[in-house]
Amino acid sequence: MLINILLQVPKTVTCRKIMKMAQKEIQLLHNLVQKLDEKSFDLDAWKKQTLLFLTRIFGQQHTIVSLINDLKYDYSSWNLRDATGNEKSDDPVKMQAKEILEAAILEVETLGLPEKEQSSEKLWEYLEEELTGKQLKEIKSILDSGDENKLERVESIMGTLEKENLANILSRLLTGV
Repeated sequence: MLINILLQVPKTVTCRKIMKMAQKEIQLLHNLVQKLDEKSFDLDAWKKQTLLFLTRIFGQQHTIVSLINDLKYDYSSWNLRDATGNEKSDDPVKMQAKEILEAAILEVETLGLPEKEQSSEKLWEYLEEELTGKQLKEIKSILDSGDENKLERVESIMGTLEKENLANILSRLLTGV
């Protein structure tokens, strides 16, 4: 299976979703902003739902996901004292959440959806880490050639790898780490 991925998908595959598809994500983000104003707002429940959607849109490692994850009420004595004053009428956590989501909306509207790295690109990255330069060069030249026996030739090179290296490549490919 690993070799079939190498053989079927070009090395420089990129997948860009058209803006029409991004409209669903933008609407979803607008809905999350509106939920901030609901009377029965629960930060923890809102964060869980928001993190699910943001992770799907931007990926786990995106800054926006981290910023939402870090939102929390600060119950220190200084903040409680400031909250009882009349100068702050808006909830600072909700204000931060709104600003973060508006930044996310702006990002999707102006830059489009983030490109998802294709499994073949990830596979090449992992192969570069686990194979010797010679092995990698051989596989690339085999794939670029018009040879009908590509599969067997690539299998023979991959067959020379240590079991640990193959397990490493497959594990990282499956987990995306």
